Amino acid sequence: MTPTDRFLSSIDNALRTLAGANFSSRTHPDQALPADGEALSESDRRLAGALMRVNHVGEVCAQALYQAQALATRNEDLRNHLLAAAREEADHLAWTQRRLAELGDRVSWLNPLWYAGAFGIGVVAARFGDPVSLGFVVETEHQVEEHLASHLGRLPESDQRSRAIVEAMKEDERQHADAAEAAGARALPAPVRWLMRGAAKVMTTTAHYV
Repeated sequence: MTPTDRFLSSIDNALRTLAGANFSSRTHPDQALPADGEALSESDRRLAGALMRVNHVGEVCAQALYQAQALATRNEDLRNHLLAAAREEADHLAWTQRRLAELGDRVSWLNPLWYAGAFGIGVVAARFGDPVSLGFVVETEHQVEEHLASHLGRLPESDQRSRAIVEAMKEDERQHADAAEAAGARALPAPVRWLMRGAAKVMTTTAHYV
């Protein structure tokens, strides 16, 4: 693909992500589980919806980060690595989006803002070179994995469908971090990791409600 083709492809991905045109290439993790029916109380349903909205926002940001880093790198192998991870993250988008609909909830109204911000951060990370870009992937995925683990502690026990989705996402994030480390990631300085955690906290807190 030419640079123009890659740029147009990244725009197409952004539009599909924000329009909700997301389809899973894998079976949904909750596919074999029975429908919730009346199993969830109204309060449990609202909590699960808020948590899954936050998780959906995280996947919107993941698409933006991977697309930006793939667009900015000149290393074709790294570009293919990033785009392969983005395709798996697109499955997460489809899983969380469908689950939100099942819960009678919605995606974040601020998704265009989250995507634009994450895309900008991805471009900046890529400008520091491929090892730093991969290090950014590792740190991001580790933080997301911790975040998903915390959601497993907060989701209602009766919401087995959401829990199955979060478990599968958590495993994918771990594998993405391991793959980035194997590809030559450089550890980020502590202040950068702290800044990333602070930004993630703002995003997750806001997306819980908006």
